[in-house]
Amino acid sequence: MTKAAFIGLGVMGYPMAGHLAAAGCDTTVFNRTTAKADQWVKQHGNSRALTPRDACTDKDFAFICVGNDDDLRSVIYGGDGVLAGLSEGCTLIDHTTASAEVAREISAEATKRGIHFIDAPVSGGQAGAENGNLTIMCGGDENAFEAAESIMKIYGQRVMLMGPTGSGQLTKMVNQICFAGLLQSLAEGINFAQRAGLDTEKVFNVLSKGAAQSWQMENRAATMSAGEFDFGFAVDLMRKDLSICMAEARNNGSVLPVTALVDQFYQQVQMKGGNRFDTSSLILNLRE
Repeated sequence: MTKAAFIGLGVMGYPMAGHLAAAGCDTTVFNRTTAKADQWVKQHGNSRALTPRDACTDKDFAFICVGNDDDLRSVIYGGDGVLAGLSEGCTLIDHTTASAEVAREISAEATKRGIHFIDAPVSGGQAGAENGNLTIMCGGDENAFEAAESIMKIYGQRVMLMGPTGSGQLTKMVNQICFAGLLQSLAEGINFAQRAGLDTEKVFNVLSKGAAQSWQMENRAATMSAGEFDFGFAVDLMRKDLSICMAEARNNGSVLPVTALVDQFYQQVQMKGGNRFDTSSLILNLRE
């Protein structure tokens, strides 16, 4: 039986760990809020640990899904950290959306201990995590990826190695850059249609079959039109991700004018109290 640890039971991690347990993995979880870990154990069985180190002891794989670079370092390092618990030959898979820099840093530390590391941010949101059909973008050694691919496919519909360490995080940045711009355009289109007196349901039923089609249009046009913004990925998290994108752009010389502008629009949503609204809430800025 495969033995796994899962660190971080947030909106994404909770169901992802649940899929591992349902697939028959002996899964030990750790979460800073112990009540959430207790809830997970009550629902899925298996066990919880009091520290990341204890969760990762005697495991084949360890998975992490936390908030940001600082959260990641806090569970990785130290006497009670993940690296203190894992043994040589184990594989550490990080699903946090973080910087490519921290991915390379952790990979170097893991390699010193004979531990394989894969940076593996995900796309698909809460629904993708719950339904087990996430897209997983991986960076790391090819042999390590091949050994871990099958276990990630328990909750990933598409799992792909993008290149060396950090490539998964860089690919996720491209994802965030692309869909930030798409959401702003969709918000503007919906607002325009409504002010023009059009039936938005008919409008986007037609457009979703043409060149303007996107996942965001098919899944968020109706809810944005109705002013519903409770679909998982929060504005606060999106701004964190966009800050990572813009920092990396400064390093590699990229220019991100639309991304920088949309980040400002998300800041306006925060100022309206929409910190926990989902990312489609950009339309609120157009309804004043």
